[in-house]
Amino acid sequence: MVKQYGPEDCLLVIDVQNDFMPGGALAVAHGDEVVPVINRLAAAFAHVVLTQDWHPAGHVSFAANHAGTQPFQTVALPYGQQVLWPTHCVQGSHGAALHAGLDVPHAQMVIRKGHHRQVDSYSAFMEADRITRTGLGGYLRERGVRRVFCVGLATDYCVAWSALDARAAGFEAIVIEDACRAIDLGGSLARAWLDLEAAGAQRLQSAGLLY
Repeated sequence: MVKQYGPEDCLLVIDVQNDFMPGGALAVAHGDEVVPVINRLAAAFAHVVLTQDWHPAGHVSFAANHAGTQPFQTVALPYGQQVLWPTHCVQGSHGAALHAGLDVPHAQMVIRKGHHRQVDSYSAFMEADRITRTGLGGYLRERGVRRVFCVGLATDYCVAWSALDARAAGFEAIVIEDACRAIDLGGSLARAWLDLEAAGAQRLQSAGLLY
């Protein structure tokens, strides 16, 4: 028996895109392993939202756009400290496309984030300036959603930021650990789990949700 989740529950599928897969421009180790897990979970949810990193080529978070820097350095920008990334998920590119094996035809919405040239965006709810909202919170509230189940890439960046912002917006947040993979840059994964625990987000395995 597979449990079915109703209108108060939303599966938030975060950045399951080619550039985050093995061989991609910003590959997350074993990132492709999340796809079948997410597909199984998505079949149990009536409400699914996808996110997609969607950067202009001149995006401020790309090391290539800062002379004398290398990927994974941190620099100060007007809105705070910013990790510089390899150029990835450029609008309209193959790398920005969702993984071909992702099977969620019933997803109702795609949130494209990181499309403002001068600010990065990890969270599905709010950009890194902590001012600019995506509208996801209002969308979910209007549909009566109370619980947000977060899956995708990467655990310690876009998944964690999304779950933390879900909690800040008043939703219950659950990170499904085996449906995520991490970058783990300088201890970022351990810090993310501590932050999530402190915020009251839950950490579960997919087997505990499908029965």
